[in-house]
Amino acid sequence: MLRSLLLLIALLTAAACSTPAAPAPQAVDPAPPPPTPSAVVIDQSCRSDADCTVKDVGNCCGYYPACVNVNSPTDPKGVQASCQARGMMSVCGFKEISGCSCVQGKCASNPPEAGTLRQPLQGDRQR
Repeated sequence: MLRSLLLLIALLTAAACSTPAAPAPQAVDPAPPPPTPSAVVIDQSCRSDADCTVKDVGNCCGYYPACVNVNSPTDPKGVQASCQARGMMSVCGFKEISGCSCVQGKCASNPPEAGTLRQPLQGDRQR
């Protein structure tokens, strides 16, 4: 269940920020790509906030921080290799994660603190 959820998240993230190298011709009987040998299962389970930390889990865009279990393995290089093998590459951003909490048994990023917006610099003010 967790593996399916993580695969769905990875696919949605890849679809949102990927640019195919070239349009692929339609296959008569398309088969899903084989799993990469370095594919790992990300563990986001927790019992308390202390079970959660921020780690680079990677995606097709490169560095991608996420709240995961402190003992969870990650393989950002394996994710990158899998994306390259499928011809999926792009440049994307990510939200900064200031901390993690255990929410209903799953590690989740803390909401941004109030007042975290940047104050305008002197040159930013319009006259």
